[in-house]
Amino acid sequence: MTLDPEQTSFLFGRLTLGALPLHEPILVATFAAVALGGLAVVAALTYYKLWGYLWREWITTVDHKRIGIMYIILALVMLLRGFSDAIMMRLQQAIAFNGSEGYLPPHHYDQIFTAHGVIMIFFVAMPLVTGLMNLVVPLQIGARDVSFPFLNNFSFWMTTGGAVLVMMSLFVGEFAQTGWLAYAPLSGSQFSPGVGVDYYIWALQVAGVGTLLSGVNLLATIVKMRAPGMTLMKMPVFTWTALCTNALIVASFPVLTGVLALLTLDRYVGTNFFTNELGGNPMMYVNLIWIWGHPEVYILILPAFGVFSEVVATFCRKRLFGYTSMVYATVVITILSYIVWLHHFFTMGSGASVNAFFGITTMIISIPTGAKIFNWLFTMYRGRIRFEVPMLWTIGFMLTFVVGGMTGVMLAVPPADFQFHNTLFLIAHFHNVIIGGVVFGMFAGIVYWFPKAFGFKLDPFWGKMSFWFWLVGFWVAFMPLYILGLMGVTRRLSRFEDPSLQIWFVIAAFGAVLIAFGILFFIVQLVVSFMRREQLRDLTGDPWDGRTLEWSTSSPPPAYNFAFTPVVYDHDAWWDMKKRGHERPLQGFHPIHMPKGTGAGAILSALCVAFGFAMIWHIWWLAAATFALTIIATIVHTFNYNRDFYIPAAEVAQTEGGRTRQLAGE
Repeated sequence: MTLDPEQTSFLFGRLTLGALPLHEPILVATFAAVALGGLAVVAALTYYKLWGYLWREWITTVDHKRIGIMYIILALVMLLRGFSDAIMMRLQQAIAFNGSEGYLPPHHYDQIFTAHGVIMIFFVAMPLVTGLMNLVVPLQIGARDVSFPFLNNFSFWMTTGGAVLVMMSLFVGEFAQTGWLAYAPLSGSQFSPGVGVDYYIWALQVAGVGTLLSGVNLLATIVKMRAPGMTLMKMPVFTWTALCTNALIVASFPVLTGVLALLTLDRYVGTNFFTNELGGNPMMYVNLIWIWGHPEVYILILPAFGVFSEVVATFCRKRLFGYTSMVYATVVITILSYIVWLHHFFTMGSGASVNAFFGITTMIISIPTGAKIFNWLFTMYRGRIRFEVPMLWTIGFMLTFVVGGMTGVMLAVPPADFQFHNTLFLIAHFHNVIIGGVVFGMFAGIVYWFPKAFGFKLDPFWGKMSFWFWLVGFWVAFMPLYILGLMGVTRRLSRFEDPSLQIWFVIAAFGAVLIAFGILFFIVQLVVSFMRREQLRDLTGDPWDGRTLEWSTSSPPPAYNFAFTPVVYDHDAWWDMKKRGHERPLQGFHPIHMPKGTGAGAILSALCVAFGFAMIWHIWWLAAATFALTIIATIVHTFNYNRDFYIPAAEVAQTEGGRTRQLAGE
C-alpha cells in the first residue's frame, strides 16, 4: 500500500477505505475470526454480568499480584499472535522453492517478520518478565505492595496500549517492513513512506513509557521496602536479578525513547538526523538503538536466571551453591551488558581496534554467565532432586542455553562474525538464547509460582507434555538454521533458488509445528488444571516446601500480603523460619493501610492509544484533542485525594484466623 501525502483530509487524515486490507484473504479471514471471537467474549461478559466485576477487581486494581497476572495474560495472548507469524514464515520458506513464489508476497512477508520480532520482544518476553517480577518481588521482600501502586496500574495499561496499536496495524493499514529494529535510513520517510514505521514508533513509545515507569517502580520497591533484616546480601536471587534488570531498564529505555523521537522528527518534520544527506548519519541510529538493544537482551535473561536459581534450590532441597558469587556474577553481567553493544554491527566498518575491544568484552561477559551454570550444577550435585515440571524446564534450559552461549562466543570473534552476521546462523543463535533462556525460564516461573497466585497447582502431565514438545520442537526448528547459516544462506529472505536447501527448511517448519503443540498443551494444562482445581488445591501456601518469604503466606495471598511484616535473618528466610519452629501470630492485629484502585491508568492509556493512532494517520485535530484530554485527565487525577483506605483489624483477624484453621485441617 502506497500513500500520497497530498491525499489527506481534515477529518480522516491519511485514513481511507484503501487502508483496509480487503484484497488480502489471509487478513480478511483473520479479521473475521478476531471479530467473532471478540463479540463472543463481549456477549459472555454481558450475559454473566461480569463488566462491573472486571472494572472493580481487575481494570482499576493497584494490587501488584493482579497486575502481575494481567501482564502474563497479555503476554500469552500476544504469544499466539507472534507465534502465528513464525508459523507463517516457516511455511513460506519451506514451500518457496523451484520457481514457487510461496503464498506470501514479499511486502507481506516483510511485515510478518518485523511484527514477529517486535511482538515477541516487546509484548511477549517483556510482559512475562515484568509480570513475574510484579507478582513475586514484593512477596519475596516482605512488602505489602510496590512503592507506587497507581504507577504500576498505569504501566500495565500503557504496555497494553502499545500492544493494541500493533494489533491495529493488522487490520487498518500495515506494519513496518524494516525488521524489528527499524534501521535508518530504511525506516525514513524516503524508503518507508507508508504508515508501517509510524505504527512501530508509536506502539513502542506508548509501551516504552509503561516499561520505564515499571522499572522505576520496582527499583524503588526493592531498594526502599525490604523487610527488616533483609540486607542486600540476604535478598533472594530472583529479587537480585529483578533489581539489576530494573536498573538496566531505567538506564536504557530513555535511549530507546530518544532514538524513536529523533526518527519521528525525521519522518514528520523533515529533520535529517539519520538520513544520508544534509549532515545526517544512519550509523548514529544503529549505535543508539543497540545501546538500548543489548541491555534489553539482559533485561530479559536476568530474571530467567533468577527463576532458575529459585527452582534449583527448592527442588534440590539445598541452599543455592555460591550465593555470593551468583550475586556478583549478576552485577558484573549488568555492568558489562552496557559496554558490548557494538558487536551487533562488527560488519559496518568500525575498524579493527574498535571491533577487537568489543569482541573481547563480549567474550568476557560469557564468564559470569558460565559461572552461573556451574552454580546451578553444583547445587544439583548430591541434592535430592525432584523432577517436577519447573525443574524439567531448568534442566532443558541448561542444555539448550549452553549451546546458544557457545555460538554467541563464536559470533564475538569479528572475523567469524563477518561470515555469519547476515546468515541464518545469527537467527538460530538469537532464538537459542531467547527461547532456551527467557521462554524456558518464564514457563518454569509460571508453573512454579502458579499455586501461589491462584491457590492450586498446574496439572503435571500436560506440563510435561508442553515441556517435551517445546524442547524437541526447538532443536528440530533451529538446528537446521545453524546448518543453513554455516552454508551461507542469507536471513530475511522469503524465497530461495537452490532446491538442495529445501529439506532443511521443511525440517525447521516441522520443528515449528512441534512448538505449536507445546503451546497448545500449555493452554490445555491451564484448562485441565482449572477443571481439576479442587484435586490440585494447595491449602498450605507452601506446595513445593519453598525457601523464600512468598511461601510463608497463604495461596493466593490476602490483599495485604503479610499481617505482620516478617523479620529476616537469612537469605533463605522462610526455610530459616521453618527450621527455627516458626509459629503464626494469632492475635495483636492492627488496621492495615492499603492503596485504593483507580480507573485513571486505563483511561490515560486509552487516550494515549487514540493519540498514537491519530499521529500515525495524520488526523491532526484528533491528535490535538487527545493530547489535551491526556493532560487534563492527568491533572484531574492529581486532585484525587481519596487514594487509600484501612483494612480493619477485625477483618485482618478474621482472614488470619481462617488461614490458621485451614492449616490445622479444620
